Amino acid sequence: MWRLCVIGVLLGSYPLLLLAALWPRPLLFAAVAVVSYAAEYVAPRVARSFADTLARVHLGVTLRFVIREMAAVLLVARTAGPDSPWFIALAAGLFTMHGVRAVQTGLAIRLRETLATMPVTTRGLDVSALNIPRMPPEFLTNYRGVRFLYLDVLPVLGAAFGALAAAVGAGLGLLLGCAGLLILIPYVRRAAPLSDAARVMAVVDRQVRDYRPEVILYFSGAAEAAYQARMWLAALERIDRRAVVVLRERGMADRIGPTSLPVLTIPSAADLMGFHALGHARLCLYAANVGKNIHMLRIPGLRSAFIGHGDSDKEASFNPFSRVYDEVWVAGPAGRDRYLRARVGVRDECVHEVGRPQLEGISAEGPGLPYRTVLYAPTWEGWTDDLHHTSLSAMGPRIVRALLDHRPGLRVVYKPHPLTGHRDEAAARAHRQIVAMLDAAELARSKARHPAGGRSPAPIRHLVVQKGELYECFNQADMMITDISSVVADFLASGKPYAVTNVSGMGEKAFHERYPTTGAGVLLGQDLAALAGFVDGVDTLACARRKLRAYLLGPDEPDAMTRFNAAVERVFADS
Repeated sequence: MWRLCVIGVLLGSYPLLLLAALWPRPLLFAAVAVVSYAAEYVAPRVARSFADTLARVHLGVTLRFVIREMAAVLLVARTAGPDSPWFIALAAGLFTMHGVRAVQTGLAIRLRETLATMPVTTRGLDVSALNIPRMPPEFLTNYRGVRFLYLDVLPVLGAAFGALAAAVGAGLGLLLGCAGLLILIPYVRRAAPLSDAARVMAVVDRQVRDYRPEVILYFSGAAEAAYQARMWLAALERIDRRAVVVLRERGMADRIGPTSLPVLTIPSAADLMGFHALGHARLCLYAANVGKNIHMLRIPGLRSAFIGHGDSDKEASFNPFSRVYDEVWVAGPAGRDRYLRARVGVRDECVHEVGRPQLEGISAEGPGLPYRTVLYAPTWEGWTDDLHHTSLSAMGPRIVRALLDHRPGLRVVYKPHPLTGHRDEAAARAHRQIVAMLDAAELARSKARHPAGGRSPAPIRHLVVQKGELYECFNQADMMITDISSVVADFLASGKPYAVTNVSGMGEKAFHERYPTTGAGVLLGQDLAALAGFVDGVDTLACARRKLRAYLLGPDEPDAMTRFNAAVERVFADS
């Protein structure tokens, strides 16, 4: 309803502006213009799809500003007359403002394209020889924005106060536009040498050779999948070999977060395969099975190892594509057994158990609060229906509602998978419904009155964690509900109780046989019959969890980081 109101106000303002200009009624014109600009500002933020529709029917943002300007010109013509010099000044000023804005936008596009088409970008390396300019203020380069269009507020509103005010407003707007243009020019000139791809590659090549990387973490994927590489950064910072991160998508370096490792982004396959500075490396680690891996696999002299982004009972953890790598690194014996059972062509001697060094910070203790916290961490819907293990669309909202209604003193932390809703709109709708439930519960809690004359109980704050790290959620929880995914194996590092959803309705025995990671957890069917017992019942599976943890993650001694580092050293000893 709110979106429709905003769009209605925006579209309805144009005939009202025309009427106020032709009448003429300057004060009414000013009031309508203010409302129109306000609606213009809000509309793309609350109804982006409708704003895109307007553009497709040739009523885009620039034309909408021009309509207001035309109304202002009509108002001045009606009040001062077309022969007034101020009318001529206003018309000329508005015309010139659009010309200046076009030049400014062209410079912004040139600057962004120069920086965005560099054959390689880096982080953590000294490439000062390239003299890469710092970006100017964002409002000067965001050519998709409309900030400079809003300069016509000065002449349009000025028209309500007379022809002179309108002409002065146009002059001020023109001066501000010219100032923005002049500020951009030095940045564009300093960036011009970066269009020399050969020079850029030579400078970066020299710096990488000086660093002499020995291990490469290679990653390609969607922006939402950056966590798959991010989870390995801390471990690679601690190994005894010099490591470098190689990314393929522009902007991914910002997505993976901070690291002390040098980061290279090389979008072009030809540039990557011809980047000989990586030739000193002897080991390349792959965090995901994606098509662009072939570009690095084609580089001779590199031993390849698939490390993935978490061991699970999902088909992704025994993907036939894995046989293209020289080695497959898994956390514990369970990972080896998956490949043996699947018979996808990965030889047993190529599988190496290296532990999960990312899990060292997971605490075996609960958050220590005077109430219990349940973490609900569903997986995403997968690339195909065969991989559809998520409970979100079938059970998610009912799980969260049951937890909220179960009893007072129960806290819910909801951590959706980063790719939730990426393929299935039903999962996206369920996600939004859960967020709304928790928001409503928080609102109701904040409005609840404290007991009269007594101390208020410790506040229960339900959380929706969309951008935080999963392992931080583990430490905030006393127990977890999740789906078939690597989250199960990782959570076992905490030793805390967990429940796994049975979305398919498979029999309990068959379910545990097919998905061994669920063997020490409570099975949660679509009827949610086991939910209350899981939340309130006595924990009888602690011994089973300890045994399963060793099977999934390997032994506690030596620790996972030591085993991971030893695996790296073994490759160098064999080469």
